[in-house]
Amino acid sequence: SWVYMSKARADITLSVTLLKEGEQFIVYSPALDLSACGKTLEEARRRFGEAAMLFIEELHKKGTLEEVFGGLGWRKKDSGFVPPLVVGQENYTIPAYA
Repeated sequence: SWVYMSKARADITLSVTLLKEGEQFIVYSPALDLSACGKTLEEARRRFGEAAMLFIEELHKKGTLEEVFGGLGWRKKDSGFVPPLVVGQENYTIPAYA
């Protein structure tokens, strides 16, 4: 999905990573470089949705949506933007250093 630059609102579909650190669940979106946490996965998802909406609304109000989205790798399309697509997640071993 994509975000309209005009005052029209549109749903946004983002790839998110779901993590668990200790007793906390974390929802993270590389497309927004934004995360939220909660005691349950449902709470973390709800908080992420609230934070993402506020983040985008503030960018729109300040007139910096295009600048910030461009810096996060979003592509301009028609009168809006398309978020970068996560194509996978894998483990990567970083060699030890001396």
